[in-house]
Amino acid sequence: MQTDIKKRVAINKPPTKSTSIFSDIQNFLLTKPATDTLINFKSMADRQNYSHRIMQRLGIDVDEYAILNIHQIGVNAPVSYVFQELLQWNGDANCWPNHIATIAGIDERLRGIKIFFLGFIKNPLQQWFQKRKFWGIKLFELNALKITQVPEQSEVDNARYMLFRCSGGYPIGIFAIYTRSAIVEQGEKEPTQLFMVVGFNFYGREKWSQKSIINSLWEKLHDRATANILNRLKQLCEWRFAKIQNK
Repeated sequence: MQTDIKKRVAINKPPTKSTSIFSDIQNFLLTKPATDTLINFKSMADRQNYSHRIMQRLGIDVDEYAILNIHQIGVNAPVSYVFQELLQWNGDANCWPNHIATIAGIDERLRGIKIFFLGFIKNPLQQWFQKRKFWGIKLFELNALKITQVPEQSEVDNARYMLFRCSGGYPIGIFAIYTRSAIVEQGEKEPTQLFMVVGFNFYGREKWSQKSIINSLWEKLHDRATANILNRLKQLCEWRFAKIQNK
């Protein structure tokens, strides 16, 4: 398997870092991602069935939460390597719009993450505020419910995941990052399949998701940003893994 992966991976380059709010907008909202990641379903029944299977896999109460969208991308690197890369993530600007949605208060084990709106905006009182751990308007906070670093014995697809509860600001629900081995029967080629799953919307209540033009626009922006984040994570993981393989 390692040899096959090495053949498929070529040294490319890491994703460029965002340096300002404007580059965040360009890189994550205006740029069309190389790979479309949003999973589309033929019917609402298919969507609901798939969502329920995901939630049951993650141990989520299907009566308490509803999945908004699921994104998937293939990565040419082993599952264990990709998941370790995710665990070491520090909110850098390669793969996240860190000027628009600034990550602060992230702990070493990713158990708690706070995200603030325009937290890097320069102002005369910025240093004073940050010394007192005030970063601005809090968009939301992620608190880990479960981080599975080693596949459970019952798993047959090498699955690993991080499950967070979202609170504060607009989102109220769950967020999960999920990795597993490819399923050849489903046409998956890359050895690692990386998923992002969200169970919240603009108003924090799934039943309102179709009742507002504002919410519809937010969902489109969210899907575009998520697709670019996943494409950048793929690029970063493959680039770093290729460097290791070619030493």
